Amino acid sequence: MNISLIYLSKTGHSRKLAEAIAAELQIPAQDIKTNPQIKGADLLFVVGGIYGGKSDPKMIEYITTLDNTMVKKVALITSCCSKVTAQSAVREELLKNKIEVLKDEFICQGSFLLFGFHHPNKTDIQNAVSFAKSNKI
Repeated sequence: MNISLIYLSKTGHSRKLAEAIAAELQIPAQDIKTNPQIKGADLLFVVGGIYGGKSDPKMIEYITTLDNTMVKKVALITSCCSKVTAQSAVREELLKNKIEVLKDEFICQGSFLLFGFHHPNKTDIQNAVSFAKSNKI
């Protein structure tokens, strides 16, 4: 199975999650700022954050360049201060491009100023890794 991972991080939280997952799965963690070329991915992990209640517009812009000839299925992993807001706009764009998106999305506690201080922590990161391992089948 060809597995890829992309991420976008403003605060470093999504990068930490992406790097831990990539290390466990022995794949590269590709920052979308470098415009990685995804080809033939059976499964693509998309790791991103929620900022002000929304996905970063740069993540959405990158996602619009993907189609179902490049990616068969996507698993979303999200860092969010509220631990409830999903990457809904990213999911919508993927579905528009006829890319299957796993129903379950891993949402990790993030932090902003004093809210969620010390997150993501080791447990959060391990839970993200466990989610990725359980969905790589």
